[in-house]
Amino acid sequence: MERLSCVHGRKALQAPTGGRVAQDRKTSAMEDVAVIGGGIIGVTIAAYLAEAGRKVLVIDRSGICEETSAGNAGALAFADVLPLAQKGMARQVPGWLADPLGPLSIPPVYLPTILPWLLRFLRAGRASGYEAALCAQATMMRLAEREWAGLTARSATTRMLREDGCLELYESEAEFEAAQAGWRARRRFHIAFQHLQKGELAAYQPGLSDRFVRATFVPGWKTVTDPHRLGQAIWAHAESNGARFLPATVSSVRREAEGIVLQLAGGERRVCGKLVIAAGAWSKRFAAQFGDAVPLETERGYNTTLPVGAFPVERQLVFGRHGFVVTPLETGLRIGGAVELGGLKRPPNYARSKAMLDKAASFLPGLKTEGGRQWMGYRPSMPDSLPVIGPSSRDPDVILAFGHGHLGLTQAAGTGRLVRDLVSGQAPSIDITPFRPQRFKGWF
Repeated sequence: MERLSCVHGRKALQAPTGGRVAQDRKTSAMEDVAVIGGGIIGVTIAAYLAEAGRKVLVIDRSGICEETSAGNAGALAFADVLPLAQKGMARQVPGWLADPLGPLSIPPVYLPTILPWLLRFLRAGRASGYEAALCAQATMMRLAEREWAGLTARSATTRMLREDGCLELYESEAEFEAAQAGWRARRRFHIAFQHLQKGELAAYQPGLSDRFVRATFVPGWKTVTDPHRLGQAIWAHAESNGARFLPATVSSVRREAEGIVLQLAGGERRVCGKLVIAAGAWSKRFAAQFGDAVPLETERGYNTTLPVGAFPVERQLVFGRHGFVVTPLETGLRIGGAVELGGLKRPPNYARSKAMLDKAASFLPGLKTEGGRQWMGYRPSMPDSLPVIGPSSRDPDVILAFGHGHLGLTQAAGTGRLVRDLVSGQAPSIDITPFRPQRFKGWF
C-alpha cells in the first residue's frame, strides 16, 4: 500500500493549487490580520474575516488543507456532543491500553510525557465537569450547524455535502444498552436518532456481517464528498474576497512596538495588527509565547482510503466499540479513526491502519482491501474535549483557535464565526467562557 504521513515540513514552500502566494516576502509592512495555520480551521477563519472586509494573510508550511484536514473522516458530526472523558470511560482505559492496536494506544515510552494530560482528562470526566462540557459542546454544535449552512451557500459548496446520516452499529445487546446513557444525553439537546432492530439494518446498509444485532441511525449527521477538496473550495471563496496565502514556517511570534511580529524560517518576518493562532497540534508553543500554557496533546489518527468501488457503503458507518468509522467519499472508501497518544515526533505505526482495515473486512464481507492508501495525521486535543477559542492572556489582539480534536471539520464554521466576532470587537455569537484559553489554571 502507498503510505502518506503528515511529516513536519513535508511540503514546505509549496503553494496550494490556484492559490495566490503573497508577494514581496522580505517586507515587514503591517498586515491587517495574520492567521497561522492553513488547515480547515484557519481557512474557514480566513473566509469569515475576508467576507467581513478584513485583509487576511494565512501562513502555513505545507499548503491549504494539506495535512490533517486532508485525511480526516469527512464528517459534519453535529450530533457528536459527548465529551470523550465521559462517565465510566476511566474503567475502559486499562483494557484499551493492553491492546497496542486497539481503539486507544499510548506508546510506553511516551506515558511519562502525557501523564499530566491524562490526569486532566480523568478530572474532566467527573460529573460536574462532564455536564458543563456537554452543554458547551451542544451549544457549539448548534452554532456550527447554522454557520456551515450559511457558509456552504455563500461559497457554492452545498453540492459537496452528503445528507445521508450515519449508522452506529452494535455487536451485542449489552453494547447497545451501554450506549443508552449517551443517547439520553443527546435527546436532552433535541438531537434526532432512531434505534434499529437487527431485521432493519439491511435497509440502511446492505451487506453487513450478521454479527451486528442493533444499530442507531442519526439522520442529521452529514459527510462531505472529500474533506481536502472542500477545504480547497472554502479557500477559493476566501481568496475571492481578498485573502492571501504565504507558504512558510513560523519560527516565533512576539509583541513589539511596531505590532505583532512573526519570525519566519530563513530570516524573513511579518508584522500584523491582529494574529490568529490556528495551527492545530502545533499551536501550543505559539500560545505559550503570549502567556497561555494550554494542555494540548496530539492524537495520531490513522486511516486507509480504498479505491472507489471497494464496497457499496450507503452512509458513514460507526463502529464505536472498535474506535473507527467507514466513510464513502467521491475519492474512495475511507476506513479510519482510533487514538494513538504519541506526540508529534514518533514515526507512524501503520499497523494501526492495517488493524482497522482487517476489522472492516470482517464487518463488511466482500470488501475489496487491495490498492489502499495509508495515512496518519495529528489531531489537536484538549482534556475536556472542548476547543480553545478566545483572546490570549497577554495580548487581546492575539486570538487562539485550536484544539478541536476529532471535530475540527465539524466545528470549523462555528469557530470562524466566533473569531470574526472577536477580531471585529463584537460580542461573540455564543458564550465562549467554556472555551477560554485560561480555563485550566488551577488544574493541578
